[in-house]
Amino acid sequence: MSAAKSTVLVVGATGSIGRLVVAEALRQGHAVRALVRDPDRARGLPAEAERVVGDLTQPQTLTAAVAGIDAVVFTHGSDGGGKGAAEQVDYGGVRNVLLALDGRPVRIALMTAIGVTNREGAYNRATQAHDWKHRGERLVRASGLPYTIVRPGWFDLEASDQQRLVLLQGDRRWAGNPSDGVVARRQIAEVLVRSLTSNAACRKTFELVAEHGPATSDFEALFAACDADASADAEGAPDAVYDAANMALADEPARVRDDLAGVTKTPQR
Repeated sequence: MSAAKSTVLVVGATGSIGRLVVAEALRQGHAVRALVRDPDRARGLPAEAERVVGDLTQPQTLTAAVAGIDAVVFTHGSDGGGKGAAEQVDYGGVRNVLLALDGRPVRIALMTAIGVTNREGAYNRATQAHDWKHRGERLVRASGLPYTIVRPGWFDLEASDQQRLVLLQGDRRWAGNPSDGVVARRQIAEVLVRSLTSNAACRKTFELVAEHGPATSDFEALFAACDADASADAEGAPDAVYDAANMALADEPARVRDDLAGVTKTPQR
């Protein structure tokens, strides 16, 4: 994706991260299209951002949203809506946008969460949100589109001098509280947008936290220190490099396996 005046679709544009992504993408010189379900909630977005109405759970409403775009940033979430909402929104939103794209070559940045592979924690047992976000990650990797998957730590709990970004891999922090790592919303937004034009960030998945130190300025070096994902694990599931193998593809619901097969394409570089 060219760094100059590309059109970026922001999914979840009225959320706390999505609004910052809209502003950051505009600041970096991109044209921005904000996908909104309720136009009233979009009133606070910058005037320069194009609004397009669509519902992530209704794929037929997404045609206009994806027309002519160069990139997608996913910041959406089911926001505690329960197991059904986690499947329909966290996972279904990714699936439906990918299907609407129909293989067109766009760059993807997907935000999920630190601890997304923790299946046994109380939060996932209650909501299955981690499982469905994890499955959404798999769809993006299987699509063959160039992508970056960002798993941020806990939002806006950092100290004033805690601005040095650190990327982790393997998703080993499973405490389920801020001890897993914290990071500012504005820094999450910046990483998501910068990843769209970075070859060093392509086909990589990482956890994003902030440590004590000055704000990161060299994002290419930050991204380059991470390893790229393999195309698939031994069981055929496209998981992140170094992740625990705790979601066997053979044990997945048939509808999930069908979705994965439906989006699988030859990887694009």
